[in-house]
Amino acid sequence: MTWPEYLAIRRAKRRWEMMATLPSTLLAFGLSANYFGSLESDPTKPIFGVDPLYVFGAATIACGGLGYLLGPTVGSAGWRLTHRQMLPLIESRERDFHKHIVRNRVDPRAQSATNPVPDFYGEKIGSLHQYRQWLRDQSKYRKKAAWATDPK
Repeated sequence: MTWPEYLAIRRAKRRWEMMATLPSTLLAFGLSANYFGSLESDPTKPIFGVDPLYVFGAATIACGGLGYLLGPTVGSAGWRLTHRQMLPLIESRERDFHKHIVRNRVDPRAQSATNPVPDFYGEKIGSLHQYRQWLRDQSKYRKKAAWATDPK
């Protein structure tokens, strides 16, 4: 498997993960709204000292947030189920790619609020062009961090 093929597959996998996020968020939010909306609550009996309506509303929003967090996991599992035949090739290339990222990424100890680390894990790399841009960004950050800490 060539690097462009691997990066295209990686980009497609990331798309699957992102596309699964919206349905999982809406499903979790809808199911929790249905559940908490159907509960009978007595406004004279607070939950944790708070009106039950506010507690149920916060729980509904929290369930939607949980669905948002679980979406990429569901998308990744779905992608892995549909691409089983090429999984060993992809995993070996993924290990190679991770080694490249670890070897070329910058030291995060030099980051600050005005100089954050650019894409530390290389998550946004989806093509050779983007990989080369990532390398340039890492180099630029490395030079900028070295210049900022230089005692001259």
